[in-house]
Amino acid sequence: MGDGARRMAVTVRPMGLRALLAEVDSDEHVAALLADLTEHRQAGGLDAGAELVPAARTVLVDGLADAGQVRTLARWLGGWQPHALPVGEGPLVEIPTVYDGEDLADVAALWDVSVEEAARLHAACEFRVAFCGFAPGFAYLTGLPERLAVPRRATPRTRVPAGSVALGGAYTGVYPGPSPGGWQLIGRTSLPLWDPSRDPAALLAPGTRVGFRPVRAGSAAAGPAPGPAVGAVGAVPAATGQSAARAVTVVRPGPLATVQDEGRSGVAALGVPHAGALDRPAAARANALVGNPPGAAVVEATLGGIALRAETDAWVAVTGAPAPVRVGGRTAAWGAAVRARAGELVEVGTVTAGLRCYVAVDGGFAVAPVLGSRSTDLLSGLGPEPLVAGAVLPLGQVGPAVPTGNEDALGPPCVDWLPLSAPSDRDEVVLRLAPGPRQDWFDAEALRALARGRYRVSPQSNRVGLRLTDGPALVRRAGLGHGQAELPSEGMVLGAVQVPPDGMPVVFLADHPTTGGYPVIGVVPEADLAAAAQAVPGTPVRFVPVSGPLR
Repeated sequence: MGDGARRMAVTVRPMGLRALLAEVDSDEHVAALLADLTEHRQAGGLDAGAELVPAARTVLVDGLADAGQVRTLARWLGGWQPHALPVGEGPLVEIPTVYDGEDLADVAALWDVSVEEAARLHAACEFRVAFCGFAPGFAYLTGLPERLAVPRRATPRTRVPAGSVALGGAYTGVYPGPSPGGWQLIGRTSLPLWDPSRDPAALLAPGTRVGFRPVRAGSAAAGPAPGPAVGAVGAVPAATGQSAARAVTVVRPGPLATVQDEGRSGVAALGVPHAGALDRPAAARANALVGNPPGAAVVEATLGGIALRAETDAWVAVTGAPAPVRVGGRTAAWGAAVRARAGELVEVGTVTAGLRCYVAVDGGFAVAPVLGSRSTDLLSGLGPEPLVAGAVLPLGQVGPAVPTGNEDALGPPCVDWLPLSAPSDRDEVVLRLAPGPRQDWFDAEALRALARGRYRVSPQSNRVGLRLTDGPALVRRAGLGHGQAELPSEGMVLGAVQVPPDGMPVVFLADHPTTGGYPVIGVVPEADLAAAAQAVPGTPVRFVPVSGPLR
């Protein structure tokens, strides 16, 4: 791997120690490589759970089982030869479009044609989904002739209506839901692009062929303007078929409380973030204490301050950031299972160190899953909304055996090795850093500065990423050797360390976007991200580059 691979048809770049970024020279080759990798996975050449994320010039393969599979895949990619997909391959989706966008006249002027001719030129093209990103169901469509590429708006809109058909560079896209955006709006459609209750949730997936059919405004084919994208499907709906007889009621939600489990997998290619608990060991420990499997849904409470009323007898445990705990007005133990009787209040005070605490209840929180997960995703809006006072959280059913108060009897053997550690605001956070795919965008001095530098956690950090400040800015190498100022969008992984133009690193956390356009200089292994999740603003942070296997 590395610079020598550039002589091959595919440039293979490491994305940490469990993912590879395969770079080719065209959108057409991306589509062909994605098709071949999908077939390779189906034939058993990759783990069934490996994510394939196509982008502008790359395909990311994430979730490889071990270093051996990384090496095997790198050899397979080294022997791959570019080819074109057969014309017409892939399903065709026709999108009825009213060409009356706010920017259509400006686009027509750029093309030096009339508004009517601009609409005709666009509708005459056949497009193909190259990749998805930005938002769940947002597809980047290729097929617009290069001469018709248009610049993005100098000032992005704060809100683009759902169903807007837009141009950005050489791409066409349709906004599945209302969101900010800087593309040129040329029309609109009422066709729903994204619906998590539908299978598949996304109407457009990589490889899909797309045609735009002009229709008149007000015609039956135009339909009503689409509503917001479906995602937050009610505050806390119960899972299908799940009894809500066991439940807790939110009395005080604290600053920010969300339901989280192990997150979503297998849907990154549709632009869906992974989500899930930020401090996974703490969430797993809380579940083990009350006899749940590690992936059961818990409540992640930022800064604590949450109060839940048990509507039935239940076992409760609080882990993660330490905080005072009271059950039924009595002082209770943090980091241990406590019995709450029906009607009693479970109160978690303000955390004394760290940021996020985890509340588990036996049976787990049985809110309705969305795309295979009960997690709230703050970036895309998928899953249940953040908790509010009065919300009722249904609980899963438990077997006849109930905890006895003895921790050793509460859960599976994994309770023995799950660390019960409390974060400290005074600790320095040390993050190991595995190689990233774009280290060559930085000179040796920038890499040394990253290894020697001391940063601090910015108050701008959130579930999307740990933003850093007060450290050395990482300056990109002059000329970059790529002949371009920015990267085309490419797949992102959990723990990726992106470097935006200001040079301050950002460590991607659970709600990170599936694609991004800033170079990734390295990847923090998942085992180190719990410390990042608990790092309060101002915490010192330093990176330790590594290259060998991580345990």
